[in-house]
Amino acid sequence: MKFPLISDIATREVVHVDISSKISEALNVLVENIHRNVVVIDGSVFRIFTVIDVLNLQQNKIPLDSKLSSLDLQEVPIIYRDKNVLDTLEYLQNSIEYICVLERDGSLFGLLTHTDITSNIDPDTLMDNYKLSEFLKLGRRMKWVDKYTITSVLLEDMISGAFDNVVIVEDMKPIGILTTKDILKLIQNKSDVTLSVSNYMSQPVETINKNASIKEALEYLKSRHFKRIVVVDDKNNLSGIVSQKELISLTYSRWATLMQDYQDELSQINNMLKSKNREYEAMASTDALTGLYNRYKFSELYLSSYKLMLQRKNQISLLLLDIDFFKKVNDTYGHNIGDQVLIQVSHTIIKALRDIDIICRWGGEEFIMLLPTTSLEKAKGIANKLKKNIAALELDVVGCITVSIGASSIQEGEEMKDAVGRADSALYLAKQSGRDCVKSELDI
Repeated sequence: MKFPLISDIATREVVHVDISSKISEALNVLVENIHRNVVVIDGSVFRIFTVIDVLNLQQNKIPLDSKLSSLDLQEVPIIYRDKNVLDTLEYLQNSIEYICVLERDGSLFGLLTHTDITSNIDPDTLMDNYKLSEFLKLGRRMKWVDKYTITSVLLEDMISGAFDNVVIVEDMKPIGILTTKDILKLIQNKSDVTLSVSNYMSQPVETINKNASIKEALEYLKSRHFKRIVVVDDKNNLSGIVSQKELISLTYSRWATLMQDYQDELSQINNMLKSKNREYEAMASTDALTGLYNRYKFSELYLSSYKLMLQRKNQISLLLLDIDFFKKVNDTYGHNIGDQVLIQVSHTIIKALRDIDIICRWGGEEFIMLLPTTSLEKAKGIANKLKKNIAALELDVVGCITVSIGASSIQEGEEMKDAVGRADSALYLAKQSGRDCVKSELDI
């Protein structure tokens, strides 16, 4: 197995302008080349001018004859052309999906995109046993609207929420998608944004079923040259969106195992892997926002805890926690504030639990906790303590929040999904009972 050099996979044809250029010049380059972004060279720093920047300009009525240097353009990470593709993994948590490739003298050699990285991953190295359905809740935030949404309202929402794509649905079935390319057409054609988004969306939407494997999903991306996958269930209802970056992150664990079978390659990259192994391991097992375990790592730790429970004949319980009205927090204060709420809640959970307890961000505003040597009655007591501690938080801007919690006990001979299902049912009951409360499987 060979891991290619950056110079072998980078795109050499890079659309770029100088930081001293006028905004109108950069906009013309965008339109003429039908690009979503333009690289802006700022001395030894490289920045990106995007369609979202154009929308911000229009919203703030900034003159197009202003210089690009007057804008707060995001800096693009850099990598040298003689580096290995493995060196790109550290950039996968970056919100920008581009990396500027440089010559050793600092001049621009080319551009590396997530597509370039994806195209150089052998599908045979991926985790064939993982399905998209197991991965969706860990995916990036998804934005969807109905077809009657006014385009101008949606564009403002995309700016505030930093969304670069929106799925348009009818009865929860995807009928179109609005991407930065579609926005570029809106700007170029000076379209009437008071009309509904259905007038400007791209359609039809190509989708993939949530039961597809990670390998199938990556092959799907490569064959269609897509940046993202729209995922649906068996009834063709929207289930989520998964980006290239998220799929690439999943491949590392499998890569690490396969590399042991290629001693020649290992001898060349061994020093590099020693210094970065912990970082890669964290990428594969933790949630990027909160630092808690992700559901893949949780599933692994659940099995080991379950086996220990059987050996020692101990009780073990499970809590599923959901932040009440979290969507309202995001809608009212924005996703950045929402992210801060998630971080503070996760810290509060960590402080309240023991070192032996396993805590995971289950997805969105949900957290799951595995409590070894704990009866269901004690688990409810811990849940009520958690609920009280979180309610006592004084959060900036938001003020106070509440949570609902469902509890279940792990039974011998059952699968994890059954225990989680009972906790989920108890959580649903807590929501139906007015929220800000704890319910267990015994209350169902």
